[in-house]
Amino acid sequence: MFSKVLIANRGEIAVRIMRACEELGISTVAVYSELDRDAVHVKRAQEAYLLGPGPAAESYLAIEKLIDAIERSGAEAVHPGYGFLAENAAFAGALEERGITFIGPPAKAIEAMGSKTRARELMARAGVPIVPGTTEPVATIDDARRLIAETIGYPVAVKAAGGGGGKGFRVALEEPKLQEAFEGAGREGEKFFGDATVYLERYLPDPRHVEVQVLADTHGNVIHLGERDCSLQRRHQKLIEEAPAPAVDDQLRARIGNLATAAAAAVSYSGAGTIEGLLQDGEYFFLEMNTRVQVEHCVTEMVTGIDIVKEGIRVAAGQPLSITQDQVELRGHAIECRINAEDASKNFAPAPGRIGAYHEPAGPGVRVDSGVESGSEISPMYDPMVAKLIVWDVDREQATARMLRALAEYRIEGLKTLLPFHEAILATQQWHDAETCRDLIGDRRWLKTLALPSAEKPAAEAKEAGQTVQQTYTVEVSGKRFDVKVIGPPPAASGAVNGAAPGPAAGLAAPESAAPNRRAPRRAARVRSGGAGGGDTLASPLQGTVLKVAVQQGAEIEEGALVAVIEAMKMENEITAHKAGVVAELPIAVGSSVATGDTLAVISSAAG
Repeated sequence: MFSKVLIANRGEIAVRIMRACEELGISTVAVYSELDRDAVHVKRAQEAYLLGPGPAAESYLAIEKLIDAIERSGAEAVHPGYGFLAENAAFAGALEERGITFIGPPAKAIEAMGSKTRARELMARAGVPIVPGTTEPVATIDDARRLIAETIGYPVAVKAAGGGGGKGFRVALEEPKLQEAFEGAGREGEKFFGDATVYLERYLPDPRHVEVQVLADTHGNVIHLGERDCSLQRRHQKLIEEAPAPAVDDQLRARIGNLATAAAAAVSYSGAGTIEGLLQDGEYFFLEMNTRVQVEHCVTEMVTGIDIVKEGIRVAAGQPLSITQDQVELRGHAIECRINAEDASKNFAPAPGRIGAYHEPAGPGVRVDSGVESGSEISPMYDPMVAKLIVWDVDREQATARMLRALAEYRIEGLKTLLPFHEAILATQQWHDAETCRDLIGDRRWLKTLALPSAEKPAAEAKEAGQTVQQTYTVEVSGKRFDVKVIGPPPAASGAVNGAAPGPAAGLAAPESAAPNRRAPRRAARVRSGGAGGGDTLASPLQGTVLKVAVQQGAEIEEGALVAVIEAMKMENEITAHKAGVVAELPIAVGSSVATGDTLAVISSAAG
């Protein structure tokens, strides 16, 4: 076994790997960007090395700097986690050349499965069913039009050949949308994977996204740990995962498990990996293979009792798998909610910021994988994930109830997150009936109902403006606690007297009925003010970089028309016109940076 492992990642996955190493008696080494100097994963490791100076997002991609840190630390192995260099064959190969163990599959397997077109070709040869489409890159938009007309048809998915994690995935429901999808997928492929080539697949309108966890060692053993359902997604990126998949029975589980192990064996795979697929009308199609540990590996660990990260480390050290296929047993049901710094009411717009008070839920069957604490900064330079909340119980219904209880306990102050979204979606009939919820997640009117109340103005400011304010007080009546809302003129500024909190303003009575002190404090804790526009001004709802400007000054546009594309927290966000009219001002350009609340355009009413 290794004595020291360097984790070439950050955040919750770095902490997760460190925990596994600690239990195996392995010393840990962290790396960090200048932005991450005080991050939790840096403080937890036995050693830590700075990768800067340089752009924060690029620090973790600097292979030479990482190798320097590995050599300085004396680490024998590197665990890449997911994202960054986890599926980079050049990085794995560079480590192999230096005699450093890459905790993952060999570079040849990464290369074979890293290109989605190459993977589709290999799987087709191995007899694994693939989604109808191309197995070669599509060079031009004209080639795409011809192939779609001849063999695929609409709707069609345009996907980056080196993509993954929902990046470089665009859909054209009909021909007029093809060019936008083709260009967008290529642009994201170039940005996130250094490969602008794309391929085409038939877009299945409402499939279940079902993936199979595989483990393989260097002794010829390949097993699967059952499947996960990851159908609840926004922008083709996962929001909620569960295991086992509610639409998969024992017979189908055995069939797709055999397909998954056959796919892994076809490329001489070793370590932890995932075969992703689409399930529709009883048919299962290979989608892609992720040659790494997955974000959602936790739900499989909860239902099998197998530590996937530890198994991967043992395999890399040359040990055989500690379990056989007939020892794998699925028990109960697990659900994972991704707690992202996003505003669901604004179509999941990124909402970076600093965490105030922070409290994680606990209790039976509850697990939190996080890499944050009070004071942690959720930067727009990185993925918006704050934490993963995972629960287990004996069946899906009880696991849902446990998740709702855990969500109600979670307290993240100073930051907008997806906590309200998860509470809302898990309470729907659609979730109860195990539907994909695609129509609901894509319904902007429903999402807007999840908006949190605006942050209250300070009392002094409100008093000066002659406004009323709403304040919440906790009171006791006959020994029972209540939350009481008081609406009226702001009270005079005064501090606590003898340690007692100020009471309601004079002359204002509490409502006739008061709600018990349960959920209101936690919801109020999530309020975070942001930029907003009004009238003719279209303001940026987020901080980021302008990737595309879709209108020209002086042009007449309709309400809902695309104005700009802004990249923030590794996502492209389409900003649309809030009203119809003429673009009177356009103070943005491609490549410019914008802050929350900055003016993107001024749209004046069209001349009658």
